[in-house]
Amino acid sequence: MAARRLPVLAQYRDDAVTRLLCAGAHLDEGFAREVDVELTEDRLRATGPSLGIDLVALARHARASVRRIDRRDRRLARLCAVGVWAAVPAGFYGLVTDLGALALAGAAALVLTYATAWALVRGAENEARTAALGVEHGAGRPGDLAPAIGAEMEARLLEQERANVVPYAAGAERTTPFVGSGSKIKEMVWQPIDVSRPADDPAGGGKLAVKPFDAVDLHGFVAREMEHIAGLKGLRARNRLYVKGDHVSYVGPDLLPDRLRRPRAQIPKQLVQAGVVQPGAGMRTYLSLERTGEGGRVIVSMHLRARLQHPSLTWEVAAYGIPPLQARFYRVHQLPLDGWERWWDLFRVATAATASALLGAPGRLVRRASARGERARALDRTRREIGRRHLRFDYGAVDSLRERVADWKQLGFSERTDSQDFLQRLQQGVLIATERFLKDHDVDTSSYDQAQQVINTHTYTFQGDVHSSNIGAHGTVNHAGQSQT
Repeated sequence: MAARRLPVLAQYRDDAVTRLLCAGAHLDEGFAREVDVELTEDRLRATGPSLGIDLVALARHARASVRRIDRRDRRLARLCAVGVWAAVPAGFYGLVTDLGALALAGAAALVLTYATAWALVRGAENEARTAALGVEHGAGRPGDLAPAIGAEMEARLLEQERANVVPYAAGAERTTPFVGSGSKIKEMVWQPIDVSRPADDPAGGGKLAVKPFDAVDLHGFVAREMEHIAGLKGLRARNRLYVKGDHVSYVGPDLLPDRLRRPRAQIPKQLVQAGVVQPGAGMRTYLSLERTGEGGRVIVSMHLRARLQHPSLTWEVAAYGIPPLQARFYRVHQLPLDGWERWWDLFRVATAATASALLGAPGRLVRRASARGERARALDRTRREIGRRHLRFDYGAVDSLRERVADWKQLGFSERTDSQDFLQRLQQGVLIATERFLKDHDVDTSSYDQAQQVINTHTYTFQGDVHSSNIGAHGTVNHAGQSQT
């Protein structure tokens, strides 16, 4: 059948969320500092996986924003010391002692100080907006629009994006080990499937011999075939070893080469495969299937673990979702691009902010230095306890940047329905892949057929944090005492 020719509609950029976050780093000082500390500062805890984000690009833009603000505040602090703390007492003294020239000089110095401070505030705001608009509307890659932050640091962030191990905080064991995946939609263990019975020989004459296999083979088959089976282009499938944070040292030097440094994000695949066949102490391997919606606005993930214990196979399944970004990250869309509107908006913002920016600069610099010093001292104390007392430290991540800046209130109708479609396709794809795998290994699938009828009753409601206590019979989800499928 010939393909129908139709016009191409405008599409979201694949890196739309990364661009919004990079722009947000230039427009939101608090967010920029949060990113700079988490991604680039020395620490012991692991960084949670931020799905769908170019971490190198975000770290570069956050560092550029922080440096610009610090540079502005250092200049403002010097102005405040010379132009305010000196000019105001001099002018006041001139008024009291009837020294008109001194009073006039003090007033002139104060006016000059304010004008210079206004220019600095306006210039910094203009640079921030130019950078934000450039990364949001520019044609180049976001990471190319900001200075590099160091080869070693960027290599670590690239490793983080391809992580095959996730240390999670020990406290998360009571809720979910899948830090970074967002809100829980559903958790379940599917109906057991008998995999011990051989299939009938199609040529007649009895039964076929079951081809031996293990859970690693099944995980690998599902990972390879899921994108094609489920019809989800761009599906990301990866086995990850999830390790309880205070059990990280048990994995060995491949994960924690130095007990006084953060754990690595990549380990040998044999260790990951070992967690598929036999879980360790506080460590299990899951096959993570992740699909992002248009422009990366929403992310759905399904974490699977094959429980293959002769004679039966079950799938442990957990579905999670991350909604769009918070409203504050769309501010870049409301900025005037050029002309009189941009000039006036910059004038208005600078005029409103100059006085507080000028007078508060010394205090801000002191507070930042104090916070950095406190973080460094706390880190040194912890390292001493680990080194001297052999403290079993919790290296696990608590959450991730991506889920921290998400907001379910921003979830739209199309994103909700797309996400439900993704999850249903993933469930059906796992079932089809499992059936094909069993048939390829000459296993009788009659038990699978019976289990599939029960499994297919499970549905997914992509509306936020739906806990397992709200899940009723046959996969229904209960809201405020009512049930829906």
